Order: sequence, then structure tokens, then C-alpha cells
Amino acid sequence: MATMNGWGNASLRPMLIQCSYCDTHTLSTQRGTWELAPEGDDEFSPTLYTLVSCDKCRAPQLLVQTAQMEAGNVWGWTDPIREWPSDSSGPLSPSIPMAIAREMREARACFGAKLYTATAVMVRRTLEGMCVDQGTRKKALFDALGELRDADKIEGRLFDWAQALRVLGNQGAHFSKDAVSREDARDALDLAEALLDYIYVFTAKYAEFQLRRSTPPGGSPAGSS
Repeated sequence: MATMNGWGNASLRPMLIQCSYCDTHTLSTQRGTWELAPEGDDEFSPTLYTLVSCDKCRAPQLLVQTAQMEAGNVWGWTDPIREWPSDSSGPLSPSIPMAIAREMREARACFGAKLYTATAVMVRRTLEGMCVDQGTRKKALFDALGELRDADKIEGRLFDWAQALRVLGNQGAHFSKDAVSREDARDALDLAEALLDYIYVFTAKYAEFQLRRSTPPGGSPAGSS
């Protein structure tokens, strides 16, 4: 699979989408593609963005696919997931590790398909991946989240939110007469994305800000030799 950074010609092959305006599955027409491939020290998988329009209402939609190894050691693209317009807060930051972003996108896809119990389960998997990536030693999610709090990687309110998501994920993972509601699944997505942004985006930006503030113009950080 050859990848490149730039626009490509859209094929005439229709694509099945979940239209956010029609609120139904319908065919769409491809309008253009954009392939984004890593360069230099970039650590993300090649990504394909496809602009489509609903054949029923003509509303635009942006789909995203990432490269993956398929059977026979052949590269291909994952199934397309709607990136915009999104029921979520917006596109995921490229600072979020690829494997964790994949779990989060699948959670979004479950929500878009109205599979709210599956959404809760995928949010829990996202939190588990985040804890592992942050180097927690505890296997139980409750204890792992506590490690992040004790290490000042998440604050008290975020810890409380994360615990609520963990409990909701438990509800989704085990049979219960009480189904996960759309509102709970929606909140789970929003809070999970807030956690990911806090750890992988805001914390890094704050560290960069602190470093820049401590570095004289044209010099090294204060205190270095």
C-alpha cells in the first residue's frame, strides 16, 4: 500500500454511511480523499480521510481510516469511521497514542450505531489502555486509576469521573437488567475524551510552556549547564 501526504482522486465507488442528518444508513458519494503518512520521527499510522456526501440529503461527512496489516502480510485500510460531524467533542488529538485512539474511535462508532452498552465497554478498554501506557503496575482498573491520581497525573475530580466510567464499564461488561442509557453512554464518551486530552494534550502543553518560560532567549533552560 503506497501512502503519501496530499489529495487523491475520489473513486466513484459508493460508500455506506450512517448519516447524522438523516439518522439512517444510506449510500454516499465520494468527493475527495486525503492521505496523511508519517514523516521523520512521526509515530502514527498512515491515515486516509475521505470526504463524502449523503445520496439522500447531500449532507457532507468526513470519514477516517487507518492502515493495518491484513492476512498475507498485506497492508490495507480499516473500516471507515465518521470523524466529522461527530457526536463526540471533535477529532482526537494526534498526541493520543495510536492504540488508545483506536479504542476511542471504536467507542464512538458504537455510540453512532446506538450500541450504548458496547460504548461503555469500549470506554472502559480505553481507560485500561491509558493506564497501561502511563506505566501503572496495578492490573485492577480501580487501583491503576488510583496510581495515576497518587502520581499527580490526574486530579481529584478527573479521578472521580474515571471511577464513574469504570463502574459504567462494569455494568456494560456483565449482564444486567438495567441497560446502559444513551445519556450515560454520551457522558462516558465525553469524560473519557476529557481524560485523554488532560493526560496527552494539556499536560504536555503545560510542560512545554514551563520549559519555554524557564529558557532565556537563545539559551538553555534555567539551572542547566
